[in-house]
Amino acid sequence: MRRIITATVQNKSGVLNRVTGLLQRRQFNIESISVGQTEVDGVSKMTLVVDVEDSQKLEQLTKQLNKQIDVLKVSDITDKALVLRELALIRVTSSGQLRREIKEIIDPFRAAVIDVSKESLAVQVTGKPEKVEALIELLRPYGIKEIARTGVTALLRGSQPQITEFSSYTLQI
Repeated sequence: MRRIITATVQNKSGVLNRVTGLLQRRQFNIESISVGQTEVDGVSKMTLVVDVEDSQKLEQLTKQLNKQIDVLKVSDITDKALVLRELALIRVTSSGQLRREIKEIIDPFRAAVIDVSKESLAVQVTGKPEKVEALIELLRPYGIKEIARTGVTALLRGSQPQITEFSSYTLQI
């Protein structure tokens, strides 16, 4: 069962290592992880996509994460209304006429060519992981040379106002 977990953490050295170490020790498979600073100085947000067998293991995971010293708040947001995105950079083999074909393929995905060389071009696409995966599959016959993906990042939709409190910080979301 694929779950999306967010963890608000103190932006300190070693926090990511401790969180991933906990997941590894508990044998959770991390499908993707993204981390970035928040609007609060010294606080970061992790978005983890994990494969969890059942709800009991999910509850165990959130409790264990909440026990971590630098973890301020943990939420399972899988079943909530979300804005969810991933970024992928894809380098595709191309020259001459193929470039026009590739451009026609990427246009409906609102993807953009961000780099061009004699032998290849680089495409940037953002969206839900399914959209990113669909574009990759369409580009695969042209010869993908390299892919870099960020992993999922997510926010609750604005229609779900809430106040999140943790430690000495209070955020109005």
